[in-house]
Amino acid sequence: MPATQTLLVLNSGSSSLKFGLFKTDSDDETLLLEGSAQGIGRADGSLKMKAADGTVLLQIEHVMQAQTDALQKLANVLTEHGQQHGYTPPAGVGHRVVHGGPHLREHQRITPELRQGLEAAVHFAPLHIPPALALIDQAMRIFGDAQHFACFDTAFHRTLPPRAAQLALPRRYAEAGVIRYGFHGLSYESLVRQLGADLPARAVFAHLGNGSSVCALRDGRSVDTSMGLTPTGGLPMGTRSGDLDPGVLLYLMRTEQLDADKLETLLNRESGLAGLTQGESDMQALLTRSAGGDPDASLAVDVFASAVRKYVGAYAALLGGIDLLVFAGGIGEHSAEVRRRICEGLAFLGLNAEDPAGKVRTLHTEEERQIARHCRALLQESAGEG
Repeated sequence: MPATQTLLVLNSGSSSLKFGLFKTDSDDETLLLEGSAQGIGRADGSLKMKAADGTVLLQIEHVMQAQTDALQKLANVLTEHGQQHGYTPPAGVGHRVVHGGPHLREHQRITPELRQGLEAAVHFAPLHIPPALALIDQAMRIFGDAQHFACFDTAFHRTLPPRAAQLALPRRYAEAGVIRYGFHGLSYESLVRQLGADLPARAVFAHLGNGSSVCALRDGRSVDTSMGLTPTGGLPMGTRSGDLDPGVLLYLMRTEQLDADKLETLLNRESGLAGLTQGESDMQALLTRSAGGDPDASLAVDVFASAVRKYVGAYAALLGGIDLLVFAGGIGEHSAEVRRRICEGLAFLGLNAEDPAGKVRTLHTEEERQIARHCRALLQESAGEG
């Protein structure tokens, strides 16, 4: 591997795309450019890119119908501003892949065989894998000279013990891959790395954003997590239901004749905070409405905070106590009010959101940088093999 190379990271979500361009040497990554496309496929979508010094390179509204549109605009910016800012064509492109099914749970180079495996795993994450595949195909066309790598959100949770990974279903379903996978793994990896030697034996991480999950860690390894087979499970989220009594789905199938596609839309697009408030999924907006006396908004915030608190309490019991609670993600990092509500009633565990020097911390998750680290290591491995 040459002394210095450029790596492009594409962090694909269900309706968003975050990206970062990094200069990397043998043991470090330096950010050159970052940006995000939000609200892809919606009228209120936006795309912003800025250089590491804060210079805005592009900012437009209401333009992206798909992640591939945002990627093409990113490629145009790299071409237009490349010489001025010292950007060189990427040697590696790292793709966040939410779910790869039971057979793809290690960060690795994208090959035709891996792509076929992703296509075979679409039913595990039908909202995430198809746009990720389209993005991979587009990126490989645009950056044809680069090596491309898939970094899986499920990889971090391979350490789940059987009691956490197995679902209480007939064994044949587990053999077919119906198990607890867990997600937000790249976020959790980045938090483990940031804490380093300061990470205690018993920790709980809460990645709270439009998608939210909680993870119990012992000695830096995932031993339980709130999301399950898919990113729909666990906490109620912006538009996702989180955990439900399975009988609810049977009831809806029988009384409203909902098929799998309609249930998919209901559970992932119309539920969660949006379902409780007739459409509002933004936590800051809900807090503002709640302060103004809106009962639906107050209920949604209480439901969310209570659900997180219950998981923290459950994981305290699982771990035999908590030495550190870490909040990350858009809500976890930026909403002191939500952190306060979650920690209400947890004083018996020594958890106090108002005590930053204590057992509660807030960290900025670095998913893009974590993907860049994996790409650097995989490029080095590839160079060694060559």
